[in-house]
Amino acid sequence: MTVFPCHCIKRCALKSFRSIQGAYAFYSLKFRLLYYISHSNEVKMNSGITTEEAKSVDIEELFKKLSADKKGLSASEAKDRLQKYGYNEITEKKVSPVVKILGYFWGPIPWMIEVAAVLCVIIHHWEDFYVIFALLLLNAVIGFWQENKADNAIELLKQKLALQARVLRDGKWSEVPARELVPGDIVRVRLGDIIPADVKLTDGDYLQVDESALTGESLPVEKHLSDVAYSGAVVRQGEMNALVVATGMNSYFGKTAKLVAEAKTQSHIQQVIIKIGNYLIYLAIAMVALIFIAAFIRGEGFVETLKFALVLLVAAIPVALPAVLSVSMAVGAVNLAKKKAIVSKLAAIEEIAGMDILCSDKTGTLTKNELTLADVVPFAEFADNDVLLYATLSSRAEDKDPIDSAIITKTQQVLLEAPRSYKAIEFKPFDPVSKRTEATVESADGNRFKVTKGAPQVILSLAVDKESVQAKVEEGVNAFAAKGYRTIGVARTDAQGSWQFVGLIPLYDPPREDSKQTIETAESMGVDVKMVTGDHTAIAKEVGRLVDLGTNILPAATLLDKSDSEAERMVEDANGFAQVFPEHKYRIVELLQKKQHIVGMTGDGVNDAPALKKADAGIAVSGATDAARSAADIVLTSPGLSVIIDAIKESRKIFQRMNSYAIYRIAETMRVLFFITLSILIFSFYPVTALMIVLIALLNDAPIMTIAYDNVRYHNEPEKWNMRMVLAMATLLGVIGVIFSFGLLLYAEEVLHLPREIIQPFIFLKLAVAGHLTIFLSRTRGHFWSIRPGSALLWSAVGTKLLATLIVVYGFLVPAIGWELAGLVWGWALVEFVVTDFIKVPIFKRF
Repeated sequence: MTVFPCHCIKRCALKSFRSIQGAYAFYSLKFRLLYYISHSNEVKMNSGITTEEAKSVDIEELFKKLSADKKGLSASEAKDRLQKYGYNEITEKKVSPVVKILGYFWGPIPWMIEVAAVLCVIIHHWEDFYVIFALLLLNAVIGFWQENKADNAIELLKQKLALQARVLRDGKWSEVPARELVPGDIVRVRLGDIIPADVKLTDGDYLQVDESALTGESLPVEKHLSDVAYSGAVVRQGEMNALVVATGMNSYFGKTAKLVAEAKTQSHIQQVIIKIGNYLIYLAIAMVALIFIAAFIRGEGFVETLKFALVLLVAAIPVALPAVLSVSMAVGAVNLAKKKAIVSKLAAIEEIAGMDILCSDKTGTLTKNELTLADVVPFAEFADNDVLLYATLSSRAEDKDPIDSAIITKTQQVLLEAPRSYKAIEFKPFDPVSKRTEATVESADGNRFKVTKGAPQVILSLAVDKESVQAKVEEGVNAFAAKGYRTIGVARTDAQGSWQFVGLIPLYDPPREDSKQTIETAESMGVDVKMVTGDHTAIAKEVGRLVDLGTNILPAATLLDKSDSEAERMVEDANGFAQVFPEHKYRIVELLQKKQHIVGMTGDGVNDAPALKKADAGIAVSGATDAARSAADIVLTSPGLSVIIDAIKESRKIFQRMNSYAIYRIAETMRVLFFITLSILIFSFYPVTALMIVLIALLNDAPIMTIAYDNVRYHNEPEKWNMRMVLAMATLLGVIGVIFSFGLLLYAEEVLHLPREIIQPFIFLKLAVAGHLTIFLSRTRGHFWSIRPGSALLWSAVGTKLLATLIVVYGFLVPAIGWELAGLVWGWALVEFVVTDFIKVPIFKRF
């Protein structure tokens, strides 16, 4: 267990693209257990006290339970408790680098490569051994490098913890590293501080705390005596003493870090590569076994049979599979970067293509995360502008209070210079007892009066016209509360010094301008959008109404006492969830995944990081915290969600290319394996040499990477890997290819009476030409001309086939066959291409 201190804050760059060229490593046995989500948001401490229990226990009783008092702990007691509770920091279990790198040599495809390497040694093919060993080592190095540069979300979460803390020990205040705090310590927190641990407030007036990055609540939260404040929250106003109740991994913040650490998933592209690899491996093993059986029966030389089997086995390994998929996704990632979406995990592109549910955070994602005034409600003879003016005069910009800032900003937009004609004589800031601010001001003509703003009930109690306006005030406050708005009352004194109720100011966090359109477009593409927020239910319902998301918003706590099956149904049916803690978000994603949904999650705060990591596609929006960006697979660098639509479209195009290549790769492997094996069994003849098999692999696989630039059309429904369809279509194309290859072989032997040394390059050219044409069959569901191929793909195919033709015509590395036989092969391959295309179309339609 490695322990990490929290004393070096730095900004980390976004994770670089994670290549999946080391996709063989996906076979290694490294699947981790997912974190078990309890049905409680309590955080257990060694003492048996939880953060939730600390909320309900009074201060004196809590001091007793923690064996502490208001004078603080002694240095010796603090040292003893540090041994008992551990450091106030986030810990992570580290795996030995040696164990990590050895994992990349374990699994079905690594085994195949290792067997091939051993066979090379047995028959003394050292050149082949060096190539194969280099391939295996390269896979391990790439995979190890990829894993080590990933997953820095925990480090960024740790950096949010306070560096130093003011603590009372031995009766004296001193500063100590925050990591040395223990339950029972007395700490002092004030304006600008990051709260260093979960604490119970024990002395002082009040705090205004920004918990948006932890809980998702968009407004600062007031904390009073006996309230609990969470580790990692930021103090915006006030100063208080507090009793430490939970530290490190036992704190609310620590539990969030733990969820991020445990949130590991295996991407669908990994699963697909495993299935394709296994299918080809079993096929190759079966064919090689048949060849050995036939050689044994016929009494053929073991070494020569072994040599050919080795080449056949290596040819069957989908060497280019991870590289082609990687290039396809990397090209897509570059296109997305141009549209302000940075891809930090290439496999996420495939996940977004299949995403059918998008869990969207509210604050800062669907909304702007800024307090804004709704339409004010004036009373009596006062007008809207009067309400704004008097509210502004009772505010002070330098206090940087979010409510004051929102009011001042709105007033400057409407009244421009009007407030500047008034002079502030005296100002009383907000305090939690009076619950209002008050200012004495003087107008340009020397008229003095007072203005105030604050809790509507408090302002109403000052007014001389209370009886006449009370019903209207209460009606307005209740109406705004139903929408989740916070309401402020405003009043001023008249010439006699009596307070007059001026009006009400509702405040809310407005939706982004593009949220409604983005949700509508996403749903038209088969993606169901659900809101997941830490804010109150009324606020979430109002935002849901404004963006046409729906108002079936449930408190997350309703899931806690439900069975898994019932909870899964509720999560599917709901438009969203409110009052959500990090473990709730994690569980919501987990429940949806259990119902076979591919889940995307957007977010911007620390509280979103676990769910971003757990989701199939985690999307950090513009302005997200480092922790959220690190946990995410895709990071948006422009405001709003509209770029997600571009990401979905681009991802679905990439999926089409990968699907086409998967069908091609399986079909081509089957075509070569079946034809060669059956030729050996039936005709006792090797139709191509080992060198020709290597040349076929090079000529087909190297240029096929240009499929990343192919022209495709995206679907308006989520894409999912249908392995039954992929394998069935690949088998169809492969079998037709084998039939035509046998037809050409028989024609060469029985009609043309070609010698076998000429038949081999003759068949080599057929396999090369017809093989690459297969990609033009697999890339469309209709006829090959229905979608024009990309120029790079088309010309790379033409170029390599011409190269193969020149090799056999002029006899480079193989016997020469001349232009006449080469022309016959081309004609045969083109006929096969057209016939196969007309057979393929109705079969595709059936799937």
